[in-house]
Amino acid sequence: MKIGINGSSLIAMGAPLGAIVDHAAQAEADGFATYWLAQLAVPDALTAIAVMGAGTSTIELGTAVIPTWPRHPLMLAAQALTVQEAIGPRLVLGIGLAHKSSIEGTLKIPFANPAKHMDEYLQVLLPALTDRKVSFTGDIWSAESDGIGGAPTIESPTVMLAAMGPRMLRLAGERTAGSILWLSGPKAIAEQIKPALDAAATEAGQPPPRIVASVPVCVTTKPDEVKAMVASLLEGYNDLPSYRGVMDTEGAGGPADVSLIGSEDEVRSGLAAFAAAGATDFSALEFVVDPADAAPTRALLIDLARG
Repeated sequence: MKIGINGSSLIAMGAPLGAIVDHAAQAEADGFATYWLAQLAVPDALTAIAVMGAGTSTIELGTAVIPTWPRHPLMLAAQALTVQEAIGPRLVLGIGLAHKSSIEGTLKIPFANPAKHMDEYLQVLLPALTDRKVSFTGDIWSAESDGIGGAPTIESPTVMLAAMGPRMLRLAGERTAGSILWLSGPKAIAEQIKPALDAAATEAGQPPPRIVASVPVCVTTKPDEVKAMVASLLEGYNDLPSYRGVMDTEGAGGPADVSLIGSEDEVRSGLAAFAAAGATDFSALEFVVDPADAAPTRALLIDLARG
């Protein structure tokens, strides 16, 4: 299982772009395989990754994830291909539906027919990325273009979906490189996510899918304090059906129960459980309440990444 870093908390805390770019460069220096950013607001995740390319050379850089509703798939394809050319062939374009509350509340767009929305989105996005041309007419997304920038000269970015439910997992396995997860524990991966992804990929003749797991991680002597903070800051996920579903499968009361928080041995054991469940990648969101916990948390992750 590859070990990477989830830098999305820096965006949530309002860190400047320079700090996020430095965080990614340090992750590469520390030997991590991947670095992930969520699309929250400002900075734009793909633009930030383009800037990261100048300060890194080997680490895979990915979006986890970009909501599809605000961006036409042709526009997203053009942006992703530009970033891929800027950083070299190491971009993972993670996309997802987001949630009814945010789409309708913020964008004032009806969250209607989400599975059909994603199916049609991929019908435009994937050929635009691989062939730089597309001809598709759908009910939600359409595009007709015989060229969006000439013949392909670089490898197209890897595309992955934020998928936890049956219909999205089927799309992820059939048509993309796999699924990017958040707050899905080992039991949910082993019993719900991996079997569905594998079955869809096999039926479609696709390679075995990647499964990128991500939860808060902290090596600490004060686990109750850290778990209480996780529960407080992430309690909104309890009300989102897709997350509630995977946490129920896990037997978890909330985000704190799927987080890896405790002694070095406890966190190491938790990460081993993700690998045993079938996660191909783990993206650690370092969740530190006491600054003294930052060094042991990073040291354990470095040890696993390099090991």
